[in-house]
Amino acid sequence: MEYFFRFEQPWYAVLSVCIIAMAIVVRRTFHKQILFRYSLGAQLVADKKGSTHPYATIFYGMNVLVFFLLALCVGKPQLVDSRSNTVVDGIDIIVTLDVSGSMQLQDYGDEELSRFDIAKKEAIRFIKKRPNDAIGLVLFGNAALARCPVTMDKKVLIELLDELQLGDIDHEGTLLSTGLITAINRLKSSDSQSKVIILLTDGEPSPGDIDPRAAIEIAKQFGIKIYTIGIGSEKDEMMYHPLYGGMIQKPKVNAALLKEIARETSGQFFMAHNDKDMRSIYDTIDQLERTKHDSPLYSRYFDIYGWFALIIILVLLYLQLLATTVWFGI
Repeated sequence: MEYFFRFEQPWYAVLSVCIIAMAIVVRRTFHKQILFRYSLGAQLVADKKGSTHPYATIFYGMNVLVFFLLALCVGKPQLVDSRSNTVVDGIDIIVTLDVSGSMQLQDYGDEELSRFDIAKKEAIRFIKKRPNDAIGLVLFGNAALARCPVTMDKKVLIELLDELQLGDIDHEGTLLSTGLITAINRLKSSDSQSKVIILLTDGEPSPGDIDPRAAIEIAKQFGIKIYTIGIGSEKDEMMYHPLYGGMIQKPKVNAALLKEIARETSGQFFMAHNDKDMRSIYDTIDQLERTKHDSPLYSRYFDIYGWFALIIILVLLYLQLLATTVWFGI
């Protein structure tokens, strides 16, 4: 759990502290102590036989502390557990990421980052912008894996994505429809009013994969919207493969299939040719998939003004103890 301190009524606390500060300034400016004249009093002062104990200053400081603690109590101090957030009416999202071998290709400009690195980086950025939504992660290559169920714990999800490497699952294939059905399976029992899958891939489905029409029909049955993102190129091109060496046919995005999946499920298809396209696509999806109303995050709040009151009581008791025992008669 992660806690932070706050005031439920911060302006009340600020106003109270300001009033006390002004009262202290007025008192120090205009208040005059009552003086009593005693015979030989001047001689005692001259002989430095008067009391030099700073008890009066200590008493004054502790009384000021009590007043400031009372002022802070007015603002209702609280500890907030920010890790126990739940959502009133958010969106459940599954990021479904292609982790096949071709995602290692570098065709995104001067950054020398692979398609996989860029997709991962922008997915993390997208997740950070969605505090009100539960998000999960599904990976697919030559197999499909639900890496993280839909969760509000963005810290855990981001850590999983950040540590993800190509090769964590078999990368010798692209079982797109299998990955899609795995994501659908994670969303089918969701009670959210809006369920979304973001599908990222850079190639065509491998032979032996499930019929994409089956995945589309299941998604429609459960009311799941699918945004598809093609990464790379739609053209026939040759390139040098960094893993195997030599020139190979550059993987070509099956744009027609991705457009069909998006159209049939009321989503949209996007094509990312570079890292700027990828960021723009995520930003567009972020704007399209907004909750219908402002849904505040509910956290656990612990009122701690009782502890402030306890400190005040202990300080007052300590003052009384000093005034009636140790410093009595000084």
